[in-house]
Amino acid sequence: MGKFIPKYLIDEKGHKTAVVIPVEEYEELMEDLHDLAVIADRRDEPTISFDELKKRLNANGLCQ
Repeated sequence: MGKFIPKYLIDEKGHKTAVVIPVEEYEELMEDLHDLAVIADRRDEPTISFDELKKRLNANGLCQ
């Protein structure tokens, strides 16, 4: 994610009420949030070793 300077919308009392960021930054943040949600959902799933993964991929013709 690149460095950006957020812009704030303020109310009549000078309190920040919203943030304006570039669309590209917003989309990257949404993608990161989705990735974190997937990780959280899969936290308790069983894992396999890298060698086992390669073995399964080879058996399905997906890796050489």
